[in-house]
Amino acid sequence: MSGASTPAQVRAEVRDWLEANWDPDRPLAEWRGLLADSGWAAPGWPPEWHGQGLSADLAAVADAERQAFGAVGPPIGSAMNLAAPTLLAHGSDALKARLLRRILTGEDRWCQLFSEPGNGSDLAGLTTRADHDGDEWVVSGQKVWTTGARTAAFGMLLARTDWDAPKHRGITYFVLPMDQPGVEVRPLRQMNGHASFNEVFLTEARVPADHVVGEVNGGWAGALTTLAHERGLGGVRLVATDGWSPGRTATEAMTEAAEHARTYAWYPQRAGRADLLPEIARERGASAVERQLVANVVARSRVAHWNVERSRAARATGRSPGPEGSVAKLAGSDIARRASRAHGAMAGAAGMLTGPDSSRGGVVAEILVSVPAGSIAGGTDEIQHNIVGERALGLPREPSSDADVPFREVRTNAPRR
Repeated sequence: MSGASTPAQVRAEVRDWLEANWDPDRPLAEWRGLLADSGWAAPGWPPEWHGQGLSADLAAVADAERQAFGAVGPPIGSAMNLAAPTLLAHGSDALKARLLRRILTGEDRWCQLFSEPGNGSDLAGLTTRADHDGDEWVVSGQKVWTTGARTAAFGMLLARTDWDAPKHRGITYFVLPMDQPGVEVRPLRQMNGHASFNEVFLTEARVPADHVVGEVNGGWAGALTTLAHERGLGGVRLVATDGWSPGRTATEAMTEAAEHARTYAWYPQRAGRADLLPEIARERGASAVERQLVANVVARSRVAHWNVERSRAARATGRSPGPEGSVAKLAGSDIARRASRAHGAMAGAAGMLTGPDSSRGGVVAEILVSVPAGSIAGGTDEIQHNIVGERALGLPREPSSDADVPFREVRTNAPRR
């Protein structure tokens, strides 16, 4: 554990360690293993789980010092951003020992197996089932909107394990090994031409009994942790490769980063590309009405950016993600819709064209068909409004007729398995 207690001491410790160990020509896997074992890959994690036990603000100082030094950091993605925080909060010591270091080194990729085609935003209404069978659980069902399922080693899986409990209390959180005969992954082709998501069909897939995260039938707590971190990301996090010292380590890490970025190539368009609006307005000589649309989007974007920074500052003090993630997501989907309308107003019918001769090489058309996804992904706007109202504003919970009845008596759109 680091003995540093001030930013200056943390910076000195990180720099001393890097000067003694950073070699830009190491293989990436070898470097990440060394970084993980030093505790500087995730300095905010507990020392017993490959961290330095630093507070959130001092951990940010350590990360910034590593970046300034030009050294490659840990991988990003669902494993690091979602699985690791959930395991740290709810996982058994055995699971942490088996999985956390491999997340830091990038040996294992993860995907999220939450959403189902038959229940929409009612995540707690899921019908994928898991039945206990000796030293294993047998899982059957279907998941959808799963990013990265084709390359993931493990899935963060929610499945129903008690059909006689109320819907929130009969769910278990599992770590599902993806490479097995009972797991079938099918890519989904989107209307914008991309195929970032997958359907995952589970047919008597097997999960070891010790791969339960938290308590059996208590998986909703782990689900809320995962979702809080997902909504708190404030958008897609890509790898900042600027400043890396040239060499084998950086080259391999850049290849990895480029592969990761391809999955999210259309996400800037999903967010509305508000950054393009002033430039397009100037080029077109936009009308007064169009300029008002652009100004409205720009103003809202700046306010949203300040709110995200305020949230990050709160996180730096060690506060866990809360309803501010839902506020940020609501703001983002609202800005995306307004930006899409502004793009459509300025481009007119030509905005529907694709190809090299279309508006911005087809970017505007991609914006128009991608933006609606932002109001659905990661929890619909309606769900986010409920979270803000109940958890931030203290409003009464939305009335529910099925929260306290056995799930087998709840009417759902999904078939019973």
